[in-house]
Amino acid sequence: MSFADIIGHQKQLGILRAGLASERLHHAYLFVGPEGVGKRTIATALAKAIHCQSRTADFCGQCLNCARIAGGNHPDVRAVLPLSDKKEIGIPQIREIERDLGYRSFTGKRKIMIIDPATLLNVAAQNALLKTLEEPPQESLIILLATSVGTLLPTLRSRCLRLTFAPLSRREVADHLQKAHGKSPDEADFLAAISLGSIGAALGLDTAALTERSRTWIDMLGAVQGGNVYAAMAAADELSAKRDEALRFFKWAESWYRDLMIYRATGAAEELINLDMRAEVERQAARRSTEEIAQTVADALEGGAAIQRNLNRRMVLEKFLFSAAGERR
Repeated sequence: MSFADIIGHQKQLGILRAGLASERLHHAYLFVGPEGVGKRTIATALAKAIHCQSRTADFCGQCLNCARIAGGNHPDVRAVLPLSDKKEIGIPQIREIERDLGYRSFTGKRKIMIIDPATLLNVAAQNALLKTLEEPPQESLIILLATSVGTLLPTLRSRCLRLTFAPLSRREVADHLQKAHGKSPDEADFLAAISLGSIGAALGLDTAALTERSRTWIDMLGAVQGGNVYAAMAAADELSAKRDEALRFFKWAESWYRDLMIYRATGAAEELINLDMRAEVERQAARRSTEEIAQTVADALEGGAAIQRNLNRRMVLEKFLFSAAGERR
C-alpha cells in the first residue's frame, strides 16, 4: 500500500506529500472531519512515509518500520487515546508526551504523536499542550484528529496547520466496499448511502440490523410527534442507556431528517439515503416545513457532538426529542 491506494482526499494528500518531498512538514497538524472518512488512516500513512525504509516521500507498507507503525509498536510513533478508566485526555498524558518528545529518536527521524480524538482533551490538557506547540522539540510532529473544532481552544488551533476532510462520495464508498470487502452492489450502495461518506461507518454497519433499528426509531419518533413529552422522556431514557447506541441514533437521525428535507424541497427520491422507506419519508416530509426539518437536522448534529463530548446523554436526548416533538426547550 502507498499514498496512491488511499481513497479520496487528494488535495490534503498533495499538501502532505509536498511537505515530505521538500522536507518542510509543519510541526503540528489538525485533521478535521467526520468520523470514519480517513483522518486516522492518513495520519498513520504520514507516519509510515516519514519512517519508511524503502521509499522517499511515500511508504511501502511492507518494511519493518511500516509494519511496526501499523501494529502500533513503533518506538517513535505513538497514538494518544483516553485511558481506559477516563473520559478525557488529561494533563498527565500531555506531560508524558512532552517527556517522550524530548528523548532522542530511535530511528533518527521524527518522533510522532497522534492525538485521537483531540476533542477529548480537557481545557487544562489543551493549555499544557499549547506550550509544546509553541516551542516544539526538534524533529517532532504532533497530529490532532477531531470531528469538529468547537471544543478546541482558538490558541491551540492557531498553532496547527489545519486540513479539513470532507465525507467521501457515495460512489467512492460503494466501490471500495465492493472491491475490498466483497459486498454486493445493492448492499454496497445501501451502506454507502447510510454511512454519509464514511468508510469506517459503513464497515461497522449490519444491513439487516440497521433496517430493523431504523424502523424502531421511526416508530419512536412517530410516538413523540404532536408534543408527546412523556413519549419523548421514555425514548430518551431508553436511548441514553449506552453511549454507542445514542451516537448511532443521532447519526441515523441526521440522515433521516436530511432525507425529509431533500424530499420536502425537491420531491425527488434518487438521493434519499433511506430509499427503502420512501413512503414514510414522503408522509413525514409533508407534515413539516423545510425550515423545521432543517432545524432538526442541525439539532441532530448538535446532539451527536454533545454525546461525543460526554455530556449527560439523557439530557441531550431529551432536548433533541422535545425538539423533534415540536416542543422547543
